[in-house]
Amino acid sequence: MSALKHFVKSIPVLGPIARHVGRELVSRVTSFRFPGTAAYWESRYARGGHSGFGSRGQLAQFKAKIINEFVRDKSVRSVIEFGCGDGHQLSLGEYGTYIGLDVSPTALALCRQRFYGDQTKSFFLYHSLCFVDHAGLFRADLALSLDVLFHLVEDDIYAAYMNHLFDSANRFVIVYSANFDAPQRFHVRWRHFTPWIEQNRTDWRLLRTVNTPYPYNEADRDRSSFSDFYVYEKKQI
Repeated sequence: MSALKHFVKSIPVLGPIARHVGRELVSRVTSFRFPGTAAYWESRYARGGHSGFGSRGQLAQFKAKIINEFVRDKSVRSVIEFGCGDGHQLSLGEYGTYIGLDVSPTALALCRQRFYGDQTKSFFLYHSLCFVDHAGLFRADLALSLDVLFHLVEDDIYAAYMNHLFDSANRFVIVYSANFDAPQRFHVRWRHFTPWIEQNRTDWRLLRTVNTPYPYNEADRDRSSFSDFYVYEKKQI
């Protein structure tokens, strides 16, 4: 694979069309080798990787500010998060009780270590296709999905995740994600997710959106983002 990438970089004389074709070739080959969402993230954390730059620096501070203000303003007492990662973003949260779920045992071990002794926080391994909660054990005032949706490249896992996310929320759901469709590039597949909610979760309404103050910039990719906030409220029956 490194040889293929080197080849793509070595043909600037052939012009932008050739370079585009080369990049697409790399994307298709790497996507074919993609091990699956859960396996990818477990491998990434096991190798010493982290949840991504979206959970660090100014992006993490921005997300924490928006969520913490919302929790205070709406008197949210409990939070559940689908995709808690290594807990770095969580460390900035100001919540009552918290349940974190993730597909990676290594990430959950990091959370257990980071929040050792914090009796307000609980963590569980999440497998979307094996998750059944008819008893409503995993429920909270607010359900969070932060920079997760575009990492769910499999359609069945994506649909199950979305239903679990909304089923777990008593009052609010906050999604922080990009909102457009684009083909899979290894561990990323951009999702235009709002139509899915409108069609499949008619018991919810979009309360507000909050745009990121750091829109994506290729020259500053680690400190900028495609994602914005989408805040949903459960309709009153």
